[in-house]
Amino acid sequence: MAIAGARVVTATTRAVVVERLISGVSAAEAFAAVSDVNRMRDWSPEGRGRSDTTGALRVGDSFVGTNRRGRRRWSTACTVSTVAPPVEFAFDVSWAGLPVARWAYAFEDVEGGVRVTETWTDDRSGPKGTFVKLAGLLASGVWDRSAHNAESMKATLDRLAVALSAGS
Repeated sequence: MAIAGARVVTATTRAVVVERLISGVSAAEAFAAVSDVNRMRDWSPEGRGRSDTTGALRVGDSFVGTNRRGRRRWSTACTVSTVAPPVEFAFDVSWAGLPVARWAYAFEDVEGGVRVTETWTDDRSGPKGTFVKLAGLLASGVWDRSAHNAESMKATLDRLAVALSAGS
């Protein structure tokens, strides 16, 4: 029997929403895994997790998000904006003091498991946003961040599903 993978719900130039049903896992288990952002390296094709704090994150906590795409590596400043176990976890990303994006994760217990919804919202706008987009292109090699993130978010949630279903 084939298991359906993550699916893109919405993908625009400003936001991408991807969801995945994970069988046999509760919202609390999925929330605990995702809100430990050091574990993101286990699932994300790009995100390597945080590099500067330990323990559970709270609203207002900051961390350095580290990323890798091939040989390219870059870091961003991240600030936790929502911690509502087991329902939602979110953080805002900036670079050089300029807004980049918000990453949000929603968890909903459903029959047989949990629905995880990952949302990326592009906060780069205006002339400064254009500067941040150009810096992002140089750092990551990605210009169309929406299309790229849609694919990497599907991969992230599929890998999360495999890890949580296996009990890791």
